[in-house]
Amino acid sequence: MAHSTRSMVRGFLFSVAAVALATAPVAARPLDEVASDGTLRVVLYEQNAPFSDLKDGKPYGIEVDLAEALAAALKVKAEIRLVDAGENVDGDFRLNLWKGDLAGSQLGDLMLHVPVDKLLAIRNEQIFMTRPYYDQRLAFAVRKSAVENFETVGDIGTAAIDVEGNSASDAMLLTAQGGQLRPNLKHFKSFDEAAKAFLAGDAPILAGSRAGIESALFAAKSSKDEIGIRELRLGGPVKLTWDLGGAVKSDSRDLAYAVGDAITAMTENGTLKAIFDKHGVEFSAPKGY
Repeated sequence: MAHSTRSMVRGFLFSVAAVALATAPVAARPLDEVASDGTLRVVLYEQNAPFSDLKDGKPYGIEVDLAEALAAALKVKAEIRLVDAGENVDGDFRLNLWKGDLAGSQLGDLMLHVPVDKLLAIRNEQIFMTRPYYDQRLAFAVRKSAVENFETVGDIGTAAIDVEGNSASDAMLLTAQGGQLRPNLKHFKSFDEAAKAFLAGDAPILAGSRAGIESALFAAKSSKDEIGIRELRLGGPVKLTWDLGGAVKSDSRDLAYAVGDAITAMTENGTLKAIFDKHGVEFSAPKGY
């Protein structure tokens, strides 16, 4: 998981206080103002591949394509802004959707890659969440020649695990099964570095989000006969799966409903699946679809 996703998930799981800001930026807008202006301002996380990042100086990724598809459904153009993740999602909402930063930067109309969670919504009454579009899950890539019958925690044994330090996957492994997997972990600064090490043969197991793993294996043209992907139910306090959706300012609910309708249509007509396929990620519809 990239830096932005790492920070986002940590904030989702462990909320901390943020500093209040005073400068009033250009406000987020309801649906009629978005339509009148002809642009949908979408906030995405930087260094969050395969969902959003810079490639050749331009935004690229699953959620970049999704933002453009949503804008097209609303008959406007997408204006995409990549931002660094803060300490928690609550702070990211504050900076990007309803209050802004000290520089008075333009607020977004819609923010994607938001964990759709009831408690998160309750404590952020200034925002309103859209319908989710993806079921995010933590998983493992396993080199089959090195690990046999990878079905339970016991099958890991003493096998080394490449993982991004300070990520959701790292937290999962540090706390799972009473911490018995801690000696197995080999930490890297980013998921990209962990994935490259794994693909080079550093360790027989790679931990990360399923989307990140699938994208890395797709880019490396790895053989499914050699490397498999597994999901294990590990006991511990860290969530192993959560739905991803969007968020708007609370007074822009009509925009959220329109985005939700577009997400439903794209789920049903295969557009979302095609977007995920393009980036080598298997589309997994959120619970309820």
